Amino acid sequence: MRKISDTISRLAALRAARAENGFIPTCSRLTPLSDFGPNPGGLSGFVYIPHTLGANAALVVVLHGCTQNAGGYDVGAGWSDMADRYGFAVLFPEQQRQNNPNLCFNWFAPGDNRRGAGEAYSIRQMVAAVTARHGLDPARVFVTGLSAGGAMTAVMLAAYPEVFAGGAIIAGLPYACATTVPQAFDRMRGHGMPSALELTARVRDASDHAGPWPTLSIWHGTADATVSHGNAQAIIDQWRPLHGARTAPDHVETIGAHTRRAWTDASGREVIEEYAIHGMGHGTPLDTLSEDGCGASGAYMLEANISSTQLICRFWGLAQASERRAASIVTKPAPAPREQEPANDLVGNAMPPIFARRPFIHDQHAHRTAGVRKVIEDALRSAGLMR
Repeated sequence: MRKISDTISRLAALRAARAENGFIPTCSRLTPLSDFGPNPGGLSGFVYIPHTLGANAALVVVLHGCTQNAGGYDVGAGWSDMADRYGFAVLFPEQQRQNNPNLCFNWFAPGDNRRGAGEAYSIRQMVAAVTARHGLDPARVFVTGLSAGGAMTAVMLAAYPEVFAGGAIIAGLPYACATTVPQAFDRMRGHGMPSALELTARVRDASDHAGPWPTLSIWHGTADATVSHGNAQAIIDQWRPLHGARTAPDHVETIGAHTRRAWTDASGREVIEEYAIHGMGHGTPLDTLSEDGCGASGAYMLEANISSTQLICRFWGLAQASERRAASIVTKPAPAPREQEPANDLVGNAMPPIFARRPFIHDQHAHRTAGVRKVIEDALRSAGLMR
């Protein structure tokens, strides 16, 4: 086991060296995107176009977290695998180190988080280029992201609500809740959040759009010590009035140890869903152990026995209608309206992964029982040397 430990350490060091030099993992399936128009945010872009792509297919825009890149996040979350399965295209904007030394999207910077400017406009130009080149359906464009990428997802939904049919924010923050780095840290801790009314007004003011508004899927670990779980409720409060949804959720479900809440519009259609992932820290929830799972666990890519990638596809209607959830679901009556729970503080003074790296391991028993072979395979996947 000492030799295995040494090998894992060497692979981790190799992966870190590649990331430092801006390389994509060797197993990346992505193709660089070029000539996509004005790029005031100075971003790079990559695409994945599956062989199963049909006419008027959907497009999913995926925004990585800090210290990550496009190829690495795809390996972890499995979006290109889902594209193969369900026949949609995927666009991966990628941050550059000259814009942010930790490769975070600048979701809080006024020059990057508004319509027609900076990184937000660069991503919008990528969407337009990919949609036109591949004959995609402009009415089925979706966006998702983790952490800083999740917060940038909120930016895109607010700045360009007419472009996106839906979004999925994983361990992210509400739109326009901060404009400086100190404010960003405070909001991550759950401190000083603007009121729900003010947050909603900021989305309305971000464009001249009057509706309909993008649907929203929200994912957050209950043990997230980097971005307070209270941010999930703040995102709900920001978008719920736009959809005309009531304060209390219309549906509440238990999926294993996790909880899903959903809000409907006047027609009864679910327009907002929120997954509270029990005991999980900061990262994207994965189900890599089931036969139909996808992705690979690693830093901020956390085995939680539930696949956010797969369930987001279903919420957006990208998955086949005949598929059923693999998890056992028990429906409970919706609770009465209650006050928002106080947000948890960050633990310690270490720089959080939304700006720097801090790994989290979930469900250690499951990993132990998987055996030595899985440990080695997970290490190889994390190093970008195996799918």
